[in-house]
Amino acid sequence: MTSSTTLTEPSALWCRNDLEPERPPELFHLVIAWSREEPSRVGEAALVEGRCVLGRGGPQAQDGAPRLAFHRQRPMGWAAMPPLEGPRISRLQLEIEPTQDGLLAVRSVGRCPLFINGQLATQGLLKPGDTLMLQNALVLLVVRRRWSLEVIQSLREAPRFSFGDADAHGIVGESPAVWALRSSLAFAAQSGNHVLVRGESGAGKELAARAIHALSRRRAGVFVARNAATFPEGLVDAELFGTARGYPNAGSPERPGLIGEADGGTLFLDEIGELPPHLQAHLLRVLDRDGEYQRLGESRVRRSDLRVIAATNRPDESLKHDFLARFVITLSVPGLPERREDIPLLLRHLLVAVAARGSPELTDRFFERRGDRLAEPRIAPALVEALLRHAYTHHLRELERIMWIALKWSPDSFLALTPEVRAALRPEATEPRTDPPRAGARLEPGKSNPPQPSDSSPPIGRAEIEAALVEAQGSVTGAARMLGLKNRFALYRLMKRHGIAGPDEEVSEG
Repeated sequence: MTSSTTLTEPSALWCRNDLEPERPPELFHLVIAWSREEPSRVGEAALVEGRCVLGRGGPQAQDGAPRLAFHRQRPMGWAAMPPLEGPRISRLQLEIEPTQDGLLAVRSVGRCPLFINGQLATQGLLKPGDTLMLQNALVLLVVRRRWSLEVIQSLREAPRFSFGDADAHGIVGESPAVWALRSSLAFAAQSGNHVLVRGESGAGKELAARAIHALSRRRAGVFVARNAATFPEGLVDAELFGTARGYPNAGSPERPGLIGEADGGTLFLDEIGELPPHLQAHLLRVLDRDGEYQRLGESRVRRSDLRVIAATNRPDESLKHDFLARFVITLSVPGLPERREDIPLLLRHLLVAVAARGSPELTDRFFERRGDRLAEPRIAPALVEALLRHAYTHHLRELERIMWIALKWSPDSFLALTPEVRAALRPEATEPRTDPPRAGARLEPGKSNPPQPSDSSPPIGRAEIEAALVEAQGSVTGAARMLGLKNRFALYRLMKRHGIAGPDEEVSEG
């Protein structure tokens, strides 16, 4: 497998966004979500402005339209990348064109089978969130995004970390939503004000809070974290403000409380919306700029130089109005549906974390190696495609849970879309959203035109065979088992009858 350039010095390679001509606010892009031959290119995007073609290598005489060019997009600009490679992709594989009603028309003209939203197809009309899969070669996600990302004015210099990797604060993602989050975190950190972080459960609110602390002048101070939902109602003041020695009983030790512990640093209160309004009122005084509070059992007033970062997945109505007003800065952490193109990068990051925690058996099974160096994880394209279309409710936590199900049940060396994983996914993520159109019927967005079998087709048709091969990651034995055949030789005979290339045969045009 070949590997594209790792970008660690953006200033040397990136073109300036402000030199680009003015463009519409949002345009179609195709984002690489999985690549067999070039796994390091996950996250790269290709702008679709008009009629264009996609295929292996550079421009060809038969193209008939400009060839899609992939780039790495960041706020400081974009870096042009080489043409796609890999023998499974035809030199002229797809014809693509935006339609007048805001959709993307795609037609397969190459030899590599095309799947749209998980179903074998020859053409289709696509909308943002739909997927294109070239069998065992490439998975693409359809998105709409701006050509230029907003520059992070709050940072003195551009972030420097390899494309697709976690940044210095553990945040993973190259989507516009994540770069906007990084901008908001940098601004919040430099403001010095208390911050309210909104986001759904599992979206990464604590990670965002830790980034704010690390980017602020308080980075050398402590970061104290506590889930406000765990406060016993009768002991909230003791937990927050602490107690004097001998209070409430003789011999009781002195307790600094969370406010005292966070002096000079940051106090992170998660699930603050779970704290009843009358208990939120206890924090009003300390949230003022002088940080005034009293320990229980003490008459003197103390002051804590702290910043409070609170997080909630509840609506504003769950917060007392004057309590909410103390949080001058508010920001939102996007959930996975707002940043679907980051899901493959997040999955890779989670798998690397599994390897780093010392799981040699899992590491040896599911990771490639370059000599002694650990390389990319082996992930089946069907799993990536299903994860891209899953309806997430618990976001990163849910993705991690599905990953562990796949690690447990995958039979071979690829993380696979097993029946157990399918059961964990919602039906709309794994069942094709395509019905064969009636004669003369117009295709609906997100639906495709499947190849029509002839009346003489055998009980197991070409589409079923190719779908099984995709799900089995090219394993003929595995696909035969899925189709209920006696052995792999029975499937080889059917493949020969349908003219389907074997997994190790050349499927591209010469």
